[in-house]
Amino acid sequence: MQRNIPSAGSEANTTGTIVELTATALSRAIHAREVSCVEVLDAYLAQIDRFNPQVNAIVAPMPRDGLLAEARELDAQMARGDSRGVLHGFPQAPKDIMPAKGMVTTKGSPIFAGQVSQTDSVVFERMRAAGSVFVGRTNSPEFGLGGHTYNSVYGTTRNAFDPSRSAGGSSGGAGVCVALHMLPVADGSDMMGSLRTPAAFNHVFGMRTSMGCVPHGPTDESFLQQFSVSGPMARNVPDLALLMSVISGFDDRLPLTHRGLDVDFSASLERDFTGVRLAWLGDLGEYLPIEPGVLALCEKALRHFETLGATVEHVVPDFDFERLWHAWLDLRSFQFAGTNRALYQDPDKRKLLKPEAVWELQHGLGLDAMQVFEASRVRSAWYECLRRMHTRYEALLLPSAQVFPFEAELDWPKSVAGRAMDTYHRWMETVIGATMAGLPALSVPVGTNAQGWPAGLQIIGRTQDDFGVLQLGHAYDMASGASRVRSPLLG
Repeated sequence: MQRNIPSAGSEANTTGTIVELTATALSRAIHAREVSCVEVLDAYLAQIDRFNPQVNAIVAPMPRDGLLAEARELDAQMARGDSRGVLHGFPQAPKDIMPAKGMVTTKGSPIFAGQVSQTDSVVFERMRAAGSVFVGRTNSPEFGLGGHTYNSVYGTTRNAFDPSRSAGGSSGGAGVCVALHMLPVADGSDMMGSLRTPAAFNHVFGMRTSMGCVPHGPTDESFLQQFSVSGPMARNVPDLALLMSVISGFDDRLPLTHRGLDVDFSASLERDFTGVRLAWLGDLGEYLPIEPGVLALCEKALRHFETLGATVEHVVPDFDFERLWHAWLDLRSFQFAGTNRALYQDPDKRKLLKPEAVWELQHGLGLDAMQVFEASRVRSAWYECLRRMHTRYEALLLPSAQVFPFEAELDWPKSVAGRAMDTYHRWMETVIGATMAGLPALSVPVGTNAQGWPAGLQIIGRTQDDFGVLQLGHAYDMASGASRVRSPLLG
């Protein structure tokens, strides 16, 4: 049965090659039978063959004979008028963090090298049901830790605009695949900017969804884990919404997911923003160290919101940001240690953990219950601070990353703007605000510096207003033309 299938249009006939089509146009073309699923698969595999040797974004590729058989079956279904959904015939590569049935899931760790999953995570289950063909996995750092995609299993993923630089992380492989048209859209996950940092570094759009909007799991703990979310990456906002229409919604295996919100992500994104008030948080009153040039690009991008008729005001939240940071450290390490303590307790497996993972585990295992409760109290106060701000401002604006893409050979930046970083992820502090408050946050591109390195801006929306954030992001893109900027590698 067909549902939410876009009507066929002329774009498929007038836009260059298959991989140049937007995801929404590709879906229309497949459903109008202007292109076959086999042709789509061939086109994307050719693009992967062209760029993956340079950037190492897709790992653990699936056998191509099997992929071709899947595409032929999808064509046969379409010939019978039987669409599986808006992703019918879409090549996809699920992020190598959550399990994907019949595929290797390493989490970037040598502990799990070669491990084949027996089940799908909910997001991958929904993508398959909607017609996706899984061609491989997208690369991620070990356990998704850190904003730079490298691991000892598959190596380093390189930036889509400059392969000598970092792709960001942890959804670095996904961001690069989208930017270089190796995938039409991609899934990712975000705990500490893992969708937003690679979106900024590769000049694409990455959406950290509201807590509970998109099922993230199942896992062996269903109630305490509230930081990691699944979400989409794409070259424009309608394509983000297309993937959101598939992966969002309640699942009774995950009791914190939302039921009955009646959000239609296939609805029009058009909206009038005249008179809307937005808050620009900048560097949080000089609290955040930011590499020279990043703020200038973000501030230049603010004028595009003003051309929409919105008002942008510079505001600094009234909060102790250092206290927020330490609450974040405790809650993050508590969750990571709870999930992975067995690896640390096994001496042989502990030897295979990267230092950052050991640091998180040691910190988490050293916490007591009252420290965790106090950190949660700070988190609640921060949510209330932003809730009050959102009564005056529809969205809060903040840099997506404090640095431009750094050298790919580095593990992480040791200093930013002359300030030493005291942890492996302190240089990413700009992203914890939305995570700690459980709010939707969309990273939009703001351009590149003189070296051609991209930067991004977060649009942080009100509680559970994921669709409103997409609408503002789309309006920004229409005003700025951000989605028309291409990697120089594409030619």
